[in-house]
Parts: sequence; structure tokens; C-alpha cells
Amino acid sequence: MAYSETRIVIGGLAHVPVLIFIANYINGKFGIKTEETKDTVIKAEPVKIIEVKDTLVKKEKAEAIKEISKKLDSIEQKADEVYEKVKKKKKGKRKKKK
Repeated sequence: MAYSETRIVIGGLAHVPVLIFIANYINGKFGIKTEETKDTVIKAEPVKIIEVKDTLVKKEKAEAIKEISKKLDSIEQKADEVYEKVKKKKKGKRKKKK
């Protein structure tokens, strides 16, 4: 006994809600249940700002800060150089592929 295509499609569509119900039932029984989160509000005290006038920095600390800033500048320059080299290599590879 042969069935028409429309009858087969309608039969398949009729089973979709049944399959969804079964999937939701299984998910409800074995799925992970999430708990509701409660927001806690903490009132913080305002921060007091203390203004310091006439601060003294030791010479050693000032020199150390200068050295660190120089090292940072040199690292930034090296990073820029490496970035440019990588950029040039990528352009060279793209040209070779074409």
C-alpha cells in the first residue's frame, strides 16, 4: 500500500509535538535546575579624600621611576619594531601566494 507524499509529511508533522513533549519531560526529570540569584546591596561609606601638600620624594625613588620609564620606552620601541617586521612578513607571504 503506497502513501502519498503529503500524507507522509502530515504524519511526520503530527509527531513533532509528541517528540517535543518527550524531550521536555526528560529534560525536566534529569536536567540541571538553576536557582534564583538574590542581589545583595551593600551600602558603602563614602571615601574620604585626603589632599597632601608639599610631598617629598626621595632621590632614589625618583631615579628608579626614571629608569623604569626609560626601560618601558625601550620595550615599546622594540615591540613596534617587531610589529612592523611581522607586518612586512605577512605582506610578503600574501604576495607570494598570489
